[in-house]
Amino acid sequence: MKLLPTLLIAAGIAAMVVLVVHFGAGAVGAALLAVGALGFAAVTAIHVTLIAGMGLAWAALLPDTRPWVAIWGRFVRDAGSEVLPLSQVGGYVLGARAIALAGVPATRSAASTIVDVTLEFVGQLAYTSLGLAWLLHLHTAGVAPQTVLLGLAVATCLALAFVVVQRRGLRYVDRVVHIFGQGWAEKTAAGAAALHQALETIYRRRGGIWLSFSIHLLCWVVSASEIWVALRFAGQNLPFGSVVVIESLVYAIRATAFFVPNSLGIQEGAYILLGGAFGLSPEMALALSLLKRARDLTICLPVIALWQAVEGGRLWRRFAAKTPASIVGRD
Repeated sequence: MKLLPTLLIAAGIAAMVVLVVHFGAGAVGAALLAVGALGFAAVTAIHVTLIAGMGLAWAALLPDTRPWVAIWGRFVRDAGSEVLPLSQVGGYVLGARAIALAGVPATRSAASTIVDVTLEFVGQLAYTSLGLAWLLHLHTAGVAPQTVLLGLAVATCLALAFVVVQRRGLRYVDRVVHIFGQGWAEKTAAGAAALHQALETIYRRRGGIWLSFSIHLLCWVVSASEIWVALRFAGQNLPFGSVVVIESLVYAIRATAFFVPNSLGIQEGAYILLGGAFGLSPEMALALSLLKRARDLTICLPVIALWQAVEGGRLWRRFAAKTPASIVGRD
């Protein structure tokens, strides 16, 4: 592991420990116990459903591919992003590789990943805009309407620019692809020209694009139900609109801190800051963040184990196929 990611992980874990100690480990533990095992199970079940839904959004870009392939790829992508000490980009690579090994040509795997990530990002911006608009509707004290409107305008411009650069400026896609790693594009997408053609093919299917975006946006909105349900189990009936504001802005903060693996420390600070504006105690805010991290471990560790089994089986078959040939060669 490189030095900078290691330092960021260490700093994030240290920040989490400091926050828990500062606000009281016992109080944070009591808040987690208030949610209870049944509440945790409900949150986990909702999130599993959402991952499958986002897999269907990816599948909408691959109309001749069985939906389970994209759903499996989405589980692997999230496991790589949320559990392994990687940036989000590392999860994208694992997800693309997962569907490629399931039979999707490497070029289409890479192109569909780029488009799916784009549409999810645009959906997140729409979700953040919804949260900002609801914040304006609530007339929350200390929030200037001009600031909210500026945030809405910036989110809209970013969404449009992100799509236009891909749709009209494909020469910039090479730079995006190189983020995946040195030589990754040439090895898995059969060169930039093939990748560009695959992107054009996907974008020409307008129905698939709109369906994928709609599913992503729906999943973003429904994702707020996880914290809403957890708070209900804990006896705190925060309105769903307020939870949407908190969740949309937490994920916006996470997106800006994408370089920090798993947003360690960042997510916890965001929940304390935003939850406090809606009456949540720091202890409950920390408990919600830790609950989501426990949820990710519960879902993603089995996925990583299964993914490793798939990769291990593939390597073993390649080794077994080469071994007889090498013996024959020596004879």
